Amino acid sequence: MMNSKPLSAVSKTALAVARVRAHESAAGDALFNDPYAGAFLAASGEPMRPRRTPGPLATALRFQTVIRTRFYDDLLLHSGCDQVVLLAAGLDARAYRLPWPPGTRLYELDLPPVLEFKHRVLAAESAEPRCDRTAVPADLLSPAWADRLVEAGFDPGRPTAWLIEGLLVYLTAEEAATLLSTVGQLSAPASRLALERGRSGQTVLDDPSIAHITSLWKGGLGSGTADWLDQHGWHAESHPLDTVAADYGRPMDNPSGTGFITAVRTVPKAG
Repeated sequence: MMNSKPLSAVSKTALAVARVRAHESAAGDALFNDPYAGAFLAASGEPMRPRRTPGPLATALRFQTVIRTRFYDDLLLHSGCDQVVLLAAGLDARAYRLPWPPGTRLYELDLPPVLEFKHRVLAAESAEPRCDRTAVPADLLSPAWADRLVEAGFDPGRPTAWLIEGLLVYLTAEEAATLLSTVGQLSAPASRLALERGRSGQTVLDDPSIAHITSLWKGGLGSGTADWLDQHGWHAESHPLDTVAADYGRPMDNPSGTGFITAVRTVPKAG
């Protein structure tokens, strides 16, 4: 992987997301264009297509990833916040591919090997960010990440648009609550947050094509995520996947129990 340090198992899931984004970008009716997703795959040695035929859950997750990418793109661009933080940014190329409003400052946090790999690939592509981008190497399971973010120039007194994409399911309920509490402590009133809505009930995980991913899931706060946010200084709103998908012209055959959550910070208290 371009002589970078090895990625953790969870970090490697970013390559699966890059594959989905590369495939969607090449489609004739793409909901977004990520010109760097294919470069990440090529540099990693991963194929454009998955090695196994996708099973039902893999197909559903691919669909969700496409919809959430566009949904989060739109939210961030129209958040009204000129300070943006991507937690567990992975191989997200939003700093480079979206038309950010002038004056936008964007911070990307992830483990050092992920950011190193990302930097190498983007440098090889001569990519230039379209906003003031700062990469912050940090372990989000360590409380030190908040200090590192502030040291990098983040201003807790300014409303912030936070994105936690595809992360909480890999955390325990306690880890997810701790992370969200820290986000709350760093969030001025009118800050905004976007993340996935946890699954309700038992999720069928018997899909061998993505067992390497689902075996890492710990559930996060599950279906109680929105309630937790409402009880900790946020006003949360749920967005069912089927409703969002239909709005983007991608109707689903069957309703989905998954979706997204957006929240607005209402009080300046600890999360």
